[in-house]
Amino acid sequence: MGKIIAIANQKGGVGKTTTAINLAASFAVLEYRTLLVDADPQANATSGVGFDPKNIKTSIYECIIDGKEPKDIILQTTTPNLDLLPAHIDLVGAEIEMINLPNREKMMRHVLAKVKEDYDFIILDCSPSLGLVTLNSLTAADSVIIPVQCEYFALEGLGKLLNTIKIVQTRLNPDLGIEGILLTMYDIRLRLSNQVVEEVKTHFQSMVFDTIIQRNTKLGEAPSFGETIIMHDATSKGAINYLNLAREVLQKNNMTRLSDEEKIINNTQN
Repeated sequence: MGKIIAIANQKGGVGKTTTAINLAASFAVLEYRTLLVDADPQANATSGVGFDPKNIKTSIYECIIDGKEPKDIILQTTTPNLDLLPAHIDLVGAEIEMINLPNREKMMRHVLAKVKEDYDFIILDCSPSLGLVTLNSLTAADSVIIPVQCEYFALEGLGKLLNTIKIVQTRLNPDLGIEGILLTMYDIRLRLSNQVVEEVKTHFQSMVFDTIIQRNTKLGEAPSFGETIIMHDATSKGAINYLNLAREVLQKNNMTRLSDEEKIINNTQN
């Protein structure tokens, strides 16, 4: 049965979609069957793996609102073992349309329950808000990864997100865990980046992943080609960082198929 991991932070520009796309791709190239679910009306995860949202006729929206079968909507990407449940701008309307539905916070859970057995991992790219669709994603997830950029306002809003997660744990999904806090956009040359790393690790200690995602030109380029970083440049720092993150998640969940030598996380930020 697949593990569902939501990538969430209501603060925009923290590398959330980049993390969702490339963590999913990293699991896939490590030969784990992976489903990327685009739960953001901006549909950046959909375009980031090579699909034009304008050409998407049916999406996660139809699954939630109209009861469409997700298996009929899932698309195969160019990355082996990686499938996509796409999004469309219509998802904006789901917030309003779900308001009067019974069990409105659990619609996503019902959708993903139909395909959970088909995958080792399901990665949810949440929208940069704490609206009803994001709440649905957290209710459906087994755990959440919180990307935090290595910049001045790194901890801004993080307390609000952690409070939301506690509410979800209490009222909707008692099994929801925090997979970890992921530091992104790290620049070893900047004193500020190093200060943020120390501050976040001091505050959250073992909740912080050892792997840090560095600023990398190739990571920024890849979405414009509709490619994951693995397909765009497998030798780049960005690709190495996300493969290391995937290995770290596997180790935390005792799911690794790696040899003892390969279990060592090679942090390239040092």
